[in-house]
Amino acid sequence: MDNIKLANPGPLGLMGFGMTTVLLNIHNAGFFPVATAIVSMGIFYGGLAQVIAGILEFRKGNTFGTTAFTSYGFFWIVLVGIWYLPTSAATAATDKVFLGIFLALWGIFTAFMFIGTLKGNKVLQFVFGSLTILFALLAIGNITGNHTIINIAGFEGIICGASAIYLAMAEVLNEQYGRTILPIGAPKNAKH
Repeated sequence: MDNIKLANPGPLGLMGFGMTTVLLNIHNAGFFPVATAIVSMGIFYGGLAQVIAGILEFRKGNTFGTTAFTSYGFFWIVLVGIWYLPTSAATAATDKVFLGIFLALWGIFTAFMFIGTLKGNKVLQFVFGSLTILFALLAIGNITGNHTIINIAGFEGIICGASAIYLAMAEVLNEQYGRTILPIGAPKNAKH
């Protein structure tokens, strides 16, 4: 059983993250209101697909991939919960300042995960570096109530999400063709 070649779950997780991040940040940039397309992507593709990818990374023994994909998958599910779970007398809706603190915590987590990418390829470093910046901008924008910062974060988030989509497609195509189709700035000891 150990001789079975396992598929790379990374592209699934990266696409779930990337496409959902682009979609939400088109909203943050001011182009569209929050719609069911964003909410559905947050639950099912950004959320569940990333959690599945994280579980598959666990099977491959990849602690970084497991931690990243399951954490960010559950981030999307929690974010949708923050937006839409009913409140009661015992629980209040999350205000913008507290949402900013929530986002700042995710930014701190992401900054540490970025450090973990420094031994990886350049595109992965860019994804996590730009995600750290995105969380910082969203945290500051929500805490200060500055909607211009949130709009700027939206444009930065589109770039972040697009870089994850690029990396996902690079991993699929490079593996499929057995050579570099889309360069990722692989570390010196990598195959591609």
